[in-house]
Amino acid sequence: MRILGLTGGIGMGKSTVARMLRRAGFPVFDADAAVHALQAPGGRALPAIGRLVPGAVQGGVLDRAVLRRAAVADRAVMKGLERIIHPMVRQERDRFLARARRAGHSWAVLDVPLLFETGGDRLCDRVAVVSAPPEVQAYRVARRRGMAPGEVAAVIARQMPDREKRRRADDVICTGLSRNDTVRRVRRLVARMRAEAGSRIRAEEGRP
Repeated sequence: MRILGLTGGIGMGKSTVARMLRRAGFPVFDADAAVHALQAPGGRALPAIGRLVPGAVQGGVLDRAVLRRAAVADRAVMKGLERIIHPMVRQERDRFLARARRAGHSWAVLDVPLLFETGGDRLCDRVAVVSAPPEVQAYRVARRRGMAPGEVAAVIARQMPDREKRRRADDVICTGLSRNDTVRRVRRLVARMRAEAGSRIRAEEGRP
């Protein structure tokens, strides 16, 4: 089984591309969903988060606004949060990949915002980066998260620059022009993935 890493900065349209790949028949691991489950009421990450940021967990429920403000204000908090969350997410990812292999899938997709930052790209046969113009990114983040411009800029600044992600990618899917344009780009990626899978099967069977 081959692995596609799907990544991109906040507000780039990565979730939209992941949905398209899922509809194309590829199993997709959603790292953000895994994080949300770990931080949901009663989630197994909450005790450690409560110790890291006193007041962020009350009655077994995470106050995301308190946690976000603490992380934006102090980089050490963000680093501590990553030390808590990343190993747990890796466990969920490994279970997902094992299930996909057992099911006989030719490709599995790892939808991971911090794919390069966490070294997850080393697991992947291809990496696709979803990108959009800076003004489109900032508008999407502010609209969807209800964040002030300063918070938006701080969140974006903490992530690997888009130009560096694009440089390291095998495929770049640009969003922000139109949905039809994004669909065409994803279809081209799907065609390449299926062609690679077919070539690998023929090679393993000794056929030209």
